[in-house]
Amino acid sequence: MHGASREALAAARERLDALTDSTSADAATLAGELAAVTALLHREVSLRRVLTDPAQAGEAKAELAQRLLGTQVSGATADLVAGMVRSRWSQSRDLVDALEELANTADLTAAQKAGRLDDVEDELFRFGRIVSSNTELRAALTNRSASASAKGELLRSLLGNRADASTERLVTRLVTAPRGRSLETGLESLSKLAADRRDRMVAVVTSAVPLSDTQKQRLGAALAKVYGRPMHLNLDVDPEVVGGIRVQVGDEVINGSIADRLEEAGRRMAS
Repeated sequence: MHGASREALAAARERLDALTDSTSADAATLAGELAAVTALLHREVSLRRVLTDPAQAGEAKAELAQRLLGTQVSGATADLVAGMVRSRWSQSRDLVDALEELANTADLTAAQKAGRLDDVEDELFRFGRIVSSNTELRAALTNRSASASAKGELLRSLLGNRADASTERLVTRLVTAPRGRSLETGLESLSKLAADRRDRMVAVVTSAVPLSDTQKQRLGAALAKVYGRPMHLNLDVDPEVVGGIRVQVGDEVINGSIADRLEEAGRRMAS
């Protein structure tokens, strides 16, 4: 997002944080209701344009949102959406993207409050790896002719009682309402959003054999030092990385052998 939309999203994030910090607002409920509003505005293009029309007064748009949503969602959600439509948005689609991000953030906040955020991060990463290695599963989850209910049922069979409830909700929304994104891109965005809940970055570490605790600690410390933020390591084992390691942080990739290059990677990143 750029310009006005970026500022509007930043303000909405602050309002969501204030709501979820309150004991009276249930983060999981907020997530579900914000997701429902996202679906509504994605579907109703004319309504979305009215609510983001810069020629209309912000207060009038907020009142319209309250009238439309007041009996359908909680007061907290209606107030949050009303505040968002008071703001200016560079494009009408940006409002929907922002609502979707807030819905996902609320679900991650619910996991964080339950002490399960680390589990959700790991489950999202593992699910992404499973999908990338199973072409039949990916085809089933991205089949445009399959109904949302059929995809949801497939995900329940895969994740039900095996993953955190927040993970299941996040993945189900992504699969049943991709909004033009690839499954891989959506999962990557969710992983980054989860990391941001703890102000951390994500490093995807692929090695030929599992790293020892000492190696993980050294690598995490080296990455945190160069990037200036705590680092969450998503660990994967791939025998194709013969005697080596591959570390990816965003678009940056570091390669080297486990024995010889961990220390060098740390020195290079710190320099």
